[in-house]
Amino acid sequence: MPSKRVSRGRKKGGKGSTGVVQCTNCGQTVPKDKAKKVTSRLSLVEHQLAKELRAQGTYIASPTILKWYCISCAIHFKILKIRSSAKRRERTKLR
Repeated sequence: MPSKRVSRGRKKGGKGSTGVVQCTNCGQTVPKDKAKKVTSRLSLVEHQLAKELRAQGTYIASPTILKWYCISCAIHFKILKIRSSAKRRERTKLR
């Protein structure tokens, strides 16, 4: 049976089994190496106020939020793009 992807959709290599995480959006349980990880920063202060505070030399904490998405949610939120079979074969850097 032909393989659609060289990595079979995972990035674990030959490590055996990996842990699972829950999708942030739908709650589906996904293997950690298959889920898409997205980090973002949360602003606790409005932009205009933060700009004034930084001008005065104040430190403003902005916590990092970690989100895990299953493949279907990652495609829905446009984190991933659906590629043709010819494009899937190309070995280019993702970012």
